[in-house]
Amino acid sequence: MSFDPTTLTFNDSGLIPAIAQDHRTGEVLMMAWMNAESISRTLETGQVTYWSRSRGEFWAKGATSGNVQTLKEMRVDCDRDCILMQVAQIGPACHTGRRSCFFTGVDAHGETDLSADS
Repeated sequence: MSFDPTTLTFNDSGLIPAIAQDHRTGEVLMMAWMNAESISRTLETGQVTYWSRSRGEFWAKGATSGNVQTLKEMRVDCDRDCILMQVAQIGPACHTGRRSCFFTGVDAHGETDLSADS
């Protein structure tokens, strides 16, 4: 049976948040947006493809940087309004050059760069 992305709950712009997680370590790498077509492309090719809101176009992760995400498993949350993708990440996932986009820790005292060693 094939998966029908239109069964998901998209926002008013036709997008759904997609979280990329390292399939081996469980580390959360990044969050981006997908639409029904980018989900279909990802499932068909195995290369994670997002929708770039700023550029208004499909964005195959790593197409220009070489920091490719290969899909290992896709999951849908219970409300069907968020996607979790377990991926094999080559190179950094973040456009800043860091492994993960979630490198800023926040607490009552302020912010901390958690990737100071990388």
